[in-house]
Amino acid sequence: MAHAVTGDAAPHLLAPEGGWSRGAILDSLRHHAEARTDILIGLDLSPALPFVDLGAYFPGWSQSPPDAKALWALVDEASSDDDHLAAASFLRDPEVRRHFRQHLDCGDLFSGGRGRLRICESGQQAMGLSPSSCFNLVGAAQVGKSSLTGMRVLHRLNGIVPVWPFDPVLDAGPVIVEIYTTIAARAARLRKGISKIRDGETLDLALEALGTAPHAPLAKYDDHATDAILTTAWLRAVANRPELWHPDALTPHIARTEGWTFGVP
Repeated sequence: MAHAVTGDAAPHLLAPEGGWSRGAILDSLRHHAEARTDILIGLDLSPALPFVDLGAYFPGWSQSPPDAKALWALVDEASSDDDHLAAASFLRDPEVRRHFRQHLDCGDLFSGGRGRLRICESGQQAMGLSPSSCFNLVGAAQVGKSSLTGMRVLHRLNGIVPVWPFDPVLDAGPVIVEIYTTIAARAARLRKGISKIRDGETLDLALEALGTAPHAPLAKYDDHATDAILTTAWLRAVANRPELWHPDALTPHIARTEGWTFGVP
């Protein structure tokens, strides 16, 4: 996690004693809500599964939720016995597992190939990016596990912290958006194929492209830390661009069922 303040100072990493956990992140977000902090929070996960392509998250299942908030509730309730806000119990449901590609277990309703995509993920493809399906839980391209655990966090923040575009954006207080770190890397002029930064010089050049001052040296340079710093700087730089809050393709139905990635036009 990285944090930035108003101005051009580089974001800095937040590292609590003992490191971060999902529960600690949840507590931090609740704190910002209680304090009514004016803060834009980016979470690198998908807040919903594909819906629009087939008219349902889980076609043919009578318990398939009608919208994202009902999906969050379903995942959280089904996984209530899982420690650390994990979602393993949800994925063991015999109807649910049919739709996912898991280790040594590809569901018979998994669409094959890249897997089903949300409308905004098709928009990511149009930008030259390589999104992965949330129904894929295998290999380096799997994004579903972090998304499902993130849905448990979002459910517990429902009514506490607005999540765009599922909720109206208020004039004050915190708001959560979905981010895709490669969008920030492209905005910082990093070429395709080298969007991951693992040294301080490259990080400063990328930050400069976003109008941000050099960063304080890190004890360790890995793509987790540099992604957090760079994407936080990008969020600050583009937060006031109206077109990013009102993409042309974002309909009320998509906003309610699939959500949208901030920065996808």
